[in-house]
Amino acid sequence: MSARGDTAIVCDSTSYLPDPVLDERGVQRVSLYVSLGGDQRREREIGDYAAFFERLRASEEGATTSQPSIGDFIEVYGPLLDAGKTIVSIHLAAGISGTHESALQSRQRLIDEGRGGERIHVIDSRTGCGGMGMLILAAVAAADAGGPPETIIERVGEAREQLKMWFAIDTLEYLRKGGRIGAARAWMGSALQIKPILTLEDEITPVERVRTRRRVFERLVQYAQELSDSGRDAWVVQHIQDPENAQRLVERCREVMGSEPLFVSEIGPVIGAHTGPGLLGVGGLPAELLRSRAAASGAGRRGRRRSCRRRTRRRPRP
Repeated sequence: MSARGDTAIVCDSTSYLPDPVLDERGVQRVSLYVSLGGDQRREREIGDYAAFFERLRASEEGATTSQPSIGDFIEVYGPLLDAGKTIVSIHLAAGISGTHESALQSRQRLIDEGRGGERIHVIDSRTGCGGMGMLILAAVAAADAGGPPETIIERVGEAREQLKMWFAIDTLEYLRKGGRIGAARAWMGSALQIKPILTLEDEITPVERVRTRRRVFERLVQYAQELSDSGRDAWVVQHIQDPENAQRLVERCREVMGSEPLFVSEIGPVIGAHTGPGLLGVGGLPAELLRSRAAASGAGRRGRRRSCRRRTRRRPRP
């Protein structure tokens, strides 16, 4: 039996992978929560993103978010364990969310109850959104190749090492309100005059400041060129309430990359509560990390990693 039959992949709602992609691959989801105007809801229950962001713009207090409860995780983990599955559970960066810790606590609860919690392997993605989505796809590819959960965990680690993701936002104000601003706090003094380009490396990390939305767009295209030059040929585009510019970015990146995106999606309310509408992002990693490999091809895997390192000597900005 393949590892796909023995191993279940679980993630949380903040990858924003399109539902058909997750459903086709059998990936289970646990939802985070968002509260706006005293109304708390599971993110996955919010279908009208436009209405949510309209309310967010009008709110003086902004929105708050919270991780899934232990009970939420056990609701997903329990039936999988009962079916004899091993679980690899991949989650939003622990530096900005308690989701990873909640998953660990749920694992321990299931161990204490004698329900097989030791078969759960929890991974801190150290990223989110499209970056985490690509790690999930890498995990699925490794599961399809067969072999033990350690093989899947190793593949996710390789993918995280090679991942590069950048996103631009209109203002730092939402990050400041939500307490997720991280190292970008140093830019707050000039926040009204800039359009920040950021990345997520355990926490929100500043990359570059530009003056206009037009310049933001061109810089994201240049980042796509850096992805291509460094062999990161599998790529994604994400946005918040900006489908027109997302489509324009896809068209430009298609020219640069010579391929179609893995996926294009809109980031939802949990992350959007902290970035605000107007986000536009691009990222990628080597496509070979998303392909199934024979479980016994350890030597070939090491050779491919060496090849990948050779290709990535011209590294894009972090």
